Amino acid sequence: MSEKSKEELIEAQKQVIGILFEVIKRLQANNDLDEEYFQIISSDNKTKNQRLIKILDERKENAKIVGRLLEQLEI
Repeated sequence: MSEKSKEELIEAQKQVIGILFEVIKRLQANNDLDEEYFQIISSDNKTKNQRLIKILDERKENAKIVGRLLEQLEI
């Protein structure tokens, strides 16, 4: 294997690792948001609707980003 091929392979591996790290980070963020969401839902305090909406929006955005990142791995 030529030196250039080795460098390209190493660069590709770094990109895959970076993408996977970001995917894991986003999925963990969604898990944290889920936990907070269920705590709010189970509480009697219904004035936290704004936070619930924000949690759902953040989860949706994280899911979109994860989808785009995973699409990059398919290339």
